[in-house]
Amino acid sequence: MLKKFIKNKTFVISFLILFPMLVISVIGPWIIPHDPLEIDSNNVLKTSLPGHPLGTDEFGRDILSRLILGIRPTMLVALGATLIAFTFGSIFGVVAGYFRGVYEKTIMRVVDIVLCFPPILLALMVVGFWGAGIRNLMIIIGIVYIPRFARLAYSSTIQVKGLEYVQSELSLGASHLRVLRKIIFPNILSPLIIQISLTIAAAILLESGLSFLGLGVIPPEPSWGQMIGQSRGYIATNPMYVLWPSLFLGLTMLAINLLGDSLRDILDPKLKMK
Repeated sequence: MLKKFIKNKTFVISFLILFPMLVISVIGPWIIPHDPLEIDSNNVLKTSLPGHPLGTDEFGRDILSRLILGIRPTMLVALGATLIAFTFGSIFGVVAGYFRGVYEKTIMRVVDIVLCFPPILLALMVVGFWGAGIRNLMIIIGIVYIPRFARLAYSSTIQVKGLEYVQSELSLGASHLRVLRKIIFPNILSPLIIQISLTIAAAILLESGLSFLGLGVIPPEPSWGQMIGQSRGYIATNPMYVLWPSLFLGLTMLAINLLGDSLRDILDPKLKMK
């Protein structure tokens, strides 16, 4: 299996982009060249100057330092939200697809109701009641994307449960818990893993959008979406201010989407053959 990952060039490229970003998100506070909250009124909106290779913002704060620290809340929210969505969505979908009946009707109707709302609109509504912040964003975005995992797990469970060897296990007296743990879940894990990569990308985009609107990470703590939102009023003065966070956000989104495509090809080669 490891050889398949290494031979896939798309996976290797996306990994080489994402792994350093994950490392930087962990060690960022120890490698930043300047205090990201330090204000320097003498060097405001500079494109580049000694000690500030990427320039400064409207308060004279170092953009490079803020970019480095801005990775952490973005990744933390995206990974935490995806974990919440994967855990609860998978459980709900498997229960609905395996036990059917009232479980199926109740769970899938709730899922359908949540899917009626655009993710950004639903997130805006909930943030308006709960408030901003990393923890709230993580929970809100996780709830928004639970239906994606629930529907995928539901349809996959129905397919696997209908196979002969699953029915044989049940006829031999195997408990439902054993069938779910040993047979159902391992056989539906591949599409769920692919969905994880897609959800991380969507969560990053949603977090950035909320931060852009001022409803995400609370200032003065930096995040990429917040930096893009703050810099839009200074495009004419310092266009590099909006370019750097936009570039890093776009590169991250591209790498995660490429990772999802490569995982699909590796874990489900039938799709590649179509």
